[in-house]
Order: sequence, then C-alpha cells, then structure tokens
Amino acid sequence: MKNNNFLKVSLVTGIVFSLAVACSDNFLTRDPQAQYSPTALKTAKGVEGVLLGAYAMLDGQGLDGQAPWENDIQNWVFGGLTSDDAYKGTDAGDQPEESFLEKWDFQATNGHIKNKWRGLFKGVARANDAINTLKEVKDISAERKAQVLAEAKFLRALFHFEAKKMWKNIPYIDDATFNLNDLESTKVPVDPTAWAKIEKDFADAASVLPDKQAQVGRPTKWAAKAFQAKAMMYQGFDVATGAANTAKLTAAKALLEEIVNSGKFKLVESFRDNHDASTRNNQESIFEIQYASSSASGDAANAGVGLAHPYASPWGCCGFYQPSQNLVNAFKTDANGLPLLDTFNDSDVKNDQGLKLEDPFTPYVGNLDPRLDHTVGRRGILFIDYKIHNVDFIRDQTYAGPYSPKKHIPSKAFTGINGWGNLTSNNYRIMRYSMILLWLAECEVEIGSLDKARTLVNQIRTRAANPAGFVQKAIQGSTRDAYTLVFDSKGNPEPAANYVIKNYTAPWTDKTVARKAVRFETRLEFGMEGHRFFDLQRWGISADVLNKYNDVEATKRVYKKGARFVKGKNEFFPIPQEAIDRSEKDGRATLVQDAAYN
Repeated sequence: MKNNNFLKVSLVTGIVFSLAVACSDNFLTRDPQAQYSPTALKTAKGVEGVLLGAYAMLDGQGLDGQAPWENDIQNWVFGGLTSDDAYKGTDAGDQPEESFLEKWDFQATNGHIKNKWRGLFKGVARANDAINTLKEVKDISAERKAQVLAEAKFLRALFHFEAKKMWKNIPYIDDATFNLNDLESTKVPVDPTAWAKIEKDFADAASVLPDKQAQVGRPTKWAAKAFQAKAMMYQGFDVATGAANTAKLTAAKALLEEIVNSGKFKLVESFRDNHDASTRNNQESIFEIQYASSSASGDAANAGVGLAHPYASPWGCCGFYQPSQNLVNAFKTDANGLPLLDTFNDSDVKNDQGLKLEDPFTPYVGNLDPRLDHTVGRRGILFIDYKIHNVDFIRDQTYAGPYSPKKHIPSKAFTGINGWGNLTSNNYRIMRYSMILLWLAECEVEIGSLDKARTLVNQIRTRAANPAGFVQKAIQGSTRDAYTLVFDSKGNPEPAANYVIKNYTAPWTDKTVARKAVRFETRLEFGMEGHRFFDLQRWGISADVLNKYNDVEATKRVYKKGARFVKGKNEFFPIPQEAIDRSEKDGRATLVQDAAYN
C-alpha cells in the first residue's frame, strides 16, 4: 500500500551518492564515486536528503545493533508495559529485559534503555546535521531554506522531548555543540534549561511552518504549537508532589485555546477512525508518523510494534504488550453510563482465563464503555475484521493473561507479513485533537472553570457514544477464521456488548473529583498508546497508582509479586551506563547519573 503524497518514514540514510562516471583529465580531483560526499550534501538536493535522514529516526529503526521496538516512537515498552495499562505479555523467557522494566527494576545496563538513548540522540544528531549543512547550501531559495530549518528544529525538539520524558536530566545538543564525527557519543553535560530550549525550538518552528503541508508527514505550525503546549503540560505539575504549576498551565492553556479556535481540527465521528490505516491523516490528526507496508519489503513499515501483535494467524508473532485486567476493568460504566472512578477495579470484567477453545463462553454482560473493544481484544468479540478473539491469540495465557492489543493493528487490507515480521502501514497518531481537548480540560480544572472542563470531556464522550462506531456483534462460523456479522430486525448492526456511555450532566463543583474524572477520561481515550506511564509521571501520582495496581495484579500474575515502584526514583529511567562511559572528555565523564540511581 503506497501513497506517493506522504513522507515515508523509511530507512533513509540522508546520504547523497554521486553516481556519475566519466573519463576526463580532472577525475582525480572529483569526490569518490558512490561514496559519502560532504560536498554533494551542501546542495539543495543534498540537504533535503539529510533532513529525510532525521525524519527516518522517528520510526526508531535504522540503527545497527538494536531492535526497532527498543526505540519505537509509540513507546509501548517504556510508556505501556511499565504502566497499569499492560503486561509485557508473550512468555517469561522472551525479551527478559522487558520483564525487569515491567517490574520497575530499572538498571543503567538494560539494553532497551541504552538503545532508546542511542536512537533519540541519533535523531538529534541528524536534525543538527541538517541545520549545519543548510548553512553552507547556496542553491536554495530563502523560503525553502527557512522551511528546512523550521522542520529540523521541530524534529530536534521532538527527539529531545521524548528524551526528557524518559530521563530526569538530559543534555540539550544544538547545532553549535553537535559533532558530526562523534554521533554515538554525547559529550555535553546535562542541561537544566532543556525544557526551555525544547519550547523555544517548537516556537521557532511554529513561527515559520505553514498552516498546511503539501506533503503529509511534515509538521505544520499547528503541530509545532501542539507540541510546545505538550512540553508545557509536562511541566504543569510537580513530579514529586503533584502540585500544579500555574504559570506553565496558563501558558499551555493559551496555546491549546489557539489551536481549538483555529477551527482547523475536529473529532472524527468514529473512535476507530483514529486507529486504522484506511483513515490516516484525517481531520482529527495534527501530526502522524507515516508508515507503509507491502508483502515484499519492510521498508517504511511500522516494524517497531512488530512484536506487539497477537500470536494467532495471520501474524504468528509475538504476543507482547498484552492489556492488563486493570485496564479492561476501567471501561466499566454505571447505570448512568459514567466511569466507576474509585471502584472500577473492585471486580473483574469476565474473561476466559484458563478456558480451552472448545469451552463455552459468554462475554461480560454488564455496562461497558464502547472504547474497550477498540482498545482490547477479548474472548467472543470480533477482532477488527479478522476473526473472533479466542485463546489462539495468546502465547501463554497463564503468564500474561487473556487479552490482546488492538489499536495499532490495522484492518486486513493494510497488513503485510514479511518473514517473521508484521509490517503494518498503520500510522501512529502521535498528536491529535482529542489530546488538545483533554489537556485543555486539565488546565480548566486547575486554573479555569470546572464546568468548562466538563464540557470538554463531554465532547470526547459524545464521540465515543456514537453507535456508528461501536464494534459489531459477530457469531463464530464453522472455522476459526469464519464469522457472521449480526444485525437487528431493522437491519442495523447489533453491538458486540452492552455499551452504555453517557455524558456528565451534573455541574462539576468539586475540584478533586473533576481532576480525577479528566485523568480517568485520558486513560480511557488513550489506553495502550504508550502515554500512560508518562501521564502518571507528569501528574506526580505514579507511585500511588502503580503500587495499588500491582497489589491486585500480583494476585493474578505470580511474577508480579514483590514488585514495587519507588517514589522519587522510578518516575524516570537511569542514564545508560554506556552513555556515561562514552561521554568521557578530557579524562572525565561529562554525563552524570541521576542521583536516585547512584
């Protein structure tokens, strides 16, 4: 599946090759043919190639010695299985480094942590390389030069932003401190002003980028403003205490309102439209990581989530990133169609743990938020357009539970299988309008109007309640892959479960309850999208939430017994020891480990 009008995130090297071969008297003075040519890069065409090399790092691929999921932009490893959304999944012996991450045993020698650092700072290096190359390009228009600089600054800020979520203290490497000859090392000290520099790069980009790009996949000014606001939201609460930072929330609120008032974006009608390849780059999308797939090549495929596919055919690999029972329980609703903010985990949504394929099973009949079945694959419910979910989907149910991830998996028409891998062309909606609305609701709770926050949350819930977006009921056919869709007597699709979801009608008057409702809605809307660990981190509530979660989960998953999240430490990851070792300059390391890990 190819779309020629989008920026493919593929294994672009950013290196321009000189392919001309000629016989002449001056051939000895020419740059080596078919080799890296610094001179060739200092052209309009060359700098565009260098810029594409920076874009290529968004998909987490292209680095020797590491697997794509270790630096996947979707953060299912670091933002998902480390949270209450998901288990590592699969079985105990596969990718054991992730088992340590799931139990918050963060070590500076963990290869996944090391390679996340490598990937993000390689992205920073490529963005800086584009900026420095641009300075020496002569055959480029002033307008395009400004655009290339803005795109490179956007990417530099995005890579640094992703790093700042991971590590408490990071260096900020700009084009002046960047060293082209030392891409693998970070010989710049950590920078206490990193957040301010991230904001400035996004703001600089926003001042130049257009309202709309001719080629999707390149950022607009609205994407830059949205990420600038996101950077402020990540400073909006004290990680240690959870106290609100009024100044940052006020600044973020102004940007978020500007995006809303622009009228450029709106919620799509169906929640699923944010999670299928057939509806990529829609009216809700602000910035997406672009992918493509075919059965012949992995180029530009979304291989970073290759492991996080069900064990069943047609994928066959690998069963990682399985939703937790806690997440499934969060989608229960009361008689008024509202979330059970405090009691959702008191009892479990029915599952098929321990049952065989031939055993009879009737799915949970209680009230559910319809977003559950777009987020989680569960027994007896149609899994997108493939087959009805059953025990075949799970590699080791005893170890990792009965559920499968769903959001990142596109419909049949957009999935390719290449060797061991699952090559999906499903874009990652890293920034979409529903995020803007819920961040704005957070701001209203803390520094504005509680009832405006309620109105914003209700916009999200109204879309979720649209029956046209419900998963349809299906009846098992004569084979495991066969099913029949069910319609009611009027020919309307019959919902797969008892979906009951309604808006908050009573005015919000209690700030504590309003805050809890907004944060709960955020979990429901973005579950299994790699944000949960970092949301808990920025709200300053990680230890309380995750230890309470583990107390219950340890009764279901034996390997979770004894796991504890250490407040003041596990909110961030340790700087990789290899990065510290490689940062030696003039006989001493320039990077210093987070004190919590010393």
